[in-house]
Amino acid sequence: MQCGWPLLGPLQWIRYVTKQVKVKAGKDEELRGWLLTVDPVTASLVLVDFGDVGGSSVRVVMGHAVQQVEVLQDADEEMALRLQAVFTPPQTRSLDLDPEQLWRRRDRVRVWLEKNRVPVQEDGDQLTVAGALILSAPYGPDDCCSANQIILDRVQRLLRTDPHHLDPPEDQDRDQDRDQDPDRDQDQD
Repeated sequence: MQCGWPLLGPLQWIRYVTKQVKVKAGKDEELRGWLLTVDPVTASLVLVDFGDVGGSSVRVVMGHAVQQVEVLQDADEEMALRLQAVFTPPQTRSLDLDPEQLWRRRDRVRVWLEKNRVPVQEDGDQLTVAGALILSAPYGPDDCCSANQIILDRVQRLLRTDPHHLDPPEDQDRDQDRDQDPDRDQDQD
């Protein structure tokens, strides 16, 4: 592809998506990576580079700076799946927990929020916080959903300060039992 990248439009850009590309941009700058997507408004490219250690880096090349895009190779099925997973959140741990453990965790999080004077209501398997945030299983900071960025940020920070938020469910159950029966530890000693 020669000059005029922004003028090509989405129908031509789609031919470059999920392919490894070499992009010439600006003065003598050459970037390589897998083209994840192209912003239809600005013609900016989102390039992903998978490092040797298993991580990835994401770079945005502004559309107006693109001088040339050259396809180096097509993605195989494995690479296409890796590209799809770049911005997909990791699988939640709720699949590893039985319904009883999820119920305990939801109840513990609800109590923690109420203790910190945050209005929370149970709505089936979800918690509704301040009428503006939904908290789903497994009820961690990454399981919050809200259009209000301020509330989202504050609730996530509050959940991260919960002393039990990183404990495995088994440890939480033992701690809960210990809290309910303080003589239990003395009997075992």
